[in-house]
Amino acid sequence: MDSTMKELRGGKTVLDLDPKSTVGGGVEDPYGEDRATEDQLVTPWTISVASGYSLLRDPHHNKGLAFTEKERDAHYIRGLLPPVVMSQELQEKKLLHNLRQYQVPLQKYTALMDLAERNERLFYKLLIDNVEELLPIVYTPTVGEACQKYGSIFQRPQGLYISLKEKGKILEVLKNWPERSIQVIVVTDGERILGLGDLGCQGMGIPVGKLALYTALGGVRPSSCLPITIDVGTNNQQLLDNEFYIGLRQRRATGKEYADLLHEFMCAVKQNYGEKVLVQFEDFANHNAFDLLAKYGTTHLVFNDDIQGTAVVVLAGLVSALKLLGGTLGDHKFLFLGAGEAGTGIAELIALEMSNQTKAPVEETRKNIWLVDSKGLIVSSRKDSLQHFKKPWAHEHAPVTTLLDAVKAIKPTVLIGTSGVGGTFTKEVVEAMAEFNEKPLILALSNPTSQSECTAEQAYTWTQGRAIFASGSPFDPVEYNGKVHIPGQSNNAYIFPGLGLGLVISGAIRVQDAMLLAASEALAGQVTKENFDKGMIYPPFTNIRKISAHIAANVAAKAYELGLATRLPRPENLVKYAESCMYTPNYRTYR
Repeated sequence: MDSTMKELRGGKTVLDLDPKSTVGGGVEDPYGEDRATEDQLVTPWTISVASGYSLLRDPHHNKGLAFTEKERDAHYIRGLLPPVVMSQELQEKKLLHNLRQYQVPLQKYTALMDLAERNERLFYKLLIDNVEELLPIVYTPTVGEACQKYGSIFQRPQGLYISLKEKGKILEVLKNWPERSIQVIVVTDGERILGLGDLGCQGMGIPVGKLALYTALGGVRPSSCLPITIDVGTNNQQLLDNEFYIGLRQRRATGKEYADLLHEFMCAVKQNYGEKVLVQFEDFANHNAFDLLAKYGTTHLVFNDDIQGTAVVVLAGLVSALKLLGGTLGDHKFLFLGAGEAGTGIAELIALEMSNQTKAPVEETRKNIWLVDSKGLIVSSRKDSLQHFKKPWAHEHAPVTTLLDAVKAIKPTVLIGTSGVGGTFTKEVVEAMAEFNEKPLILALSNPTSQSECTAEQAYTWTQGRAIFASGSPFDPVEYNGKVHIPGQSNNAYIFPGLGLGLVISGAIRVQDAMLLAASEALAGQVTKENFDKGMIYPPFTNIRKISAHIAANVAAKAYELGLATRLPRPENLVKYAESCMYTPNYRTYR
């Protein structure tokens, strides 16, 4: 095949791809994902060069030792590589072997991030093919430690940093990003990273990790993903005193200054990328998270993973657990430890689904759900002092100050932890649950592992192996009395990649609760009898791309049904269409 190079303005050259080899290019991408398009030329400074030495240092196009003899001649890299030609599969095998030599998870994390900066397709191939092994490295729990130490391990910037210094210039900053066609933005202000608190600018590890999963698990093209950190300062004194801290050295901006910066950001995003770009809010503190979702939910395509994603994945686990517990959602009583964005978000979605099933008003179905915060059970006598998002959960009951007393008083069938405080499901609490439930359902959802309300081993041991258990971070299988119990992981990674793909392929312009319920239903439907027999309430992660395709199809179907989809006509088979739109990281042939 002839070596052809494409001329751009200024006489520079970009790589031209063999069109027949462009596998899984994604949604409506007539140029092929890796081509420079006319759109990209409007970025003020961009000149794409993809030949010779530059090609080997371009992570989007570099294939390392997998360049063929023909490609090495055609693209001026003869002699710049050792003579061997290695397949992508062999490269993957070598990298996996090297990763397994590291004893410390953070070393594996930095090695994977280095690979992403060197060879993007190989990074995603490795992640997709070894998802169960590598998910805890690129996501929770290791990503939490990476954020804590981000200033020290920071090497090359990933994503966009928008600080108070950029006020009035955010649109210009967005135009500095080289990709023009962005479909998904994950943004954080770093105030509440996992259960680790305010990590300021170092929270960037979260949007980077989430978007890696959007691609690996949901098939959204990496070139259409943009991680953003909004830096308004930090109240973490340790970071402010740390000479290696990479963010603004000031206390957090609040009130009007904060709201104005976020508003400029949201307007600039819509102006630059259009109405169909999904903005996922990630790890914002409670007060801001609820306000942002309420403010922009009617004008932008927005989603908060901590409020909505967590709720969807937990609801899916509850629905599938009913196969083991019996009854309907309305037959069960729920008690939460933690009444922040995760706890109230899950509670509201459960109430909504119960309302859908029973046709009772949501105000009525909420009465089956009780929440405990740092001051005790949320009851009506506390209503005047409660934050607005807690008020719907203030039911008539005498005051109760401890979780143990709340368990004894309410007698829940399901105990859910979203407190961010490790070890709060004590032996006494779990044993109390086991006293009046044959199969107590215990969900210890706080991340990372150190913040989990109890461990899988504790849950099984303290209930004599009767508990159905799931957690936010992964736990190993537990053997109790000769039986192996496989704990579930109520991991948002089951939901947001498929949900995002569904929004993208339908061209949705808003996210509505009905779409969230559709995503939850799709996930619950993927749990097989074989999974249930092992006590599992979630499907194994090895099938995650298939699961994501089903979730995407369900979400897209709901978008079409609600008249919120813009990509017309509607494809006949949405599952097949979702699968055909998924990015695949196999190498392309260059000519």
